Amino acid sequence: MIHLGVNIDHIATIRQARYRGMLDLPNAEPDPVAAALAAEKGGARGITAHLRADRRHMQDEDLFRLREAIGTKLNFEMGNTPEILAIALRVQPEDVCLVPENREEITTEGGLDCVAHEAALRDTVTALQDAGVRVSMFIDPEAAQIEASARLGAEFVELHTGAFANAHDGAEDDELLRLIAGAELADSLGLKVNAGHGINYVNLGKVLRIPYLVELNIGHSIVSRAAFVGMEQATREMVDLLGA
Repeated sequence: MIHLGVNIDHIATIRQARYRGMLDLPNAEPDPVAAALAAEKGGARGITAHLRADRRHMQDEDLFRLREAIGTKLNFEMGNTPEILAIALRVQPEDVCLVPENREEITTEGGLDCVAHEAALRDTVTALQDAGVRVSMFIDPEAAQIEASARLGAEFVELHTGAFANAHDGAEDDELLRLIAGAELADSLGLKVNAGHGINYVNLGKVLRIPYLVELNIGHSIVSRAAFVGMEQATREMVDLLGA
């Protein structure tokens, strides 16, 4: 069965909209850690959180609290900066997913360019793996990016499904074929395959056609559904679809 990792960044987004700079207040809500625990009750096999350089949602203390509180695994998403790497090495998550990060974007847009930044990424991958952390590269399903991820020694690639999720008028089938080809190439190079970005309760069925999937990381859709049914139930509904 494919594992579900629940991204709780947007729980923190809601909190920061009201309580930015006031997290010491007892009413600073909603609490990302509480959301993570509810997601675990709903069947999540991991919790994903992205500590961005601008701290727009998750805060440093959130990652340390998650590390102590959750019972599954922590997938720490991060840009390749010395500051965030140092924090990741202190948090000691099971997994780190290296992602691109642009100041103006609302959420991560597009995959990491492992080809252009291969030299800069190599030391980061080595530092994380020397600390016992598994490394994933969040990349577009392009042969050059998958091959660079393999050269870097990453254990996983996480295929960026945003182009597929945002496609329409039949173009999503072409994007799905790219994802399938990317997964097949990754597997042939010894890489494990995750996927994420824009996956929801409606398009999940097509996503499951991608071979060799180990884990899907889903955030916005589950948080949106949780506004109506709660985090535990929203997670359980996605888990049920994964097992269908």
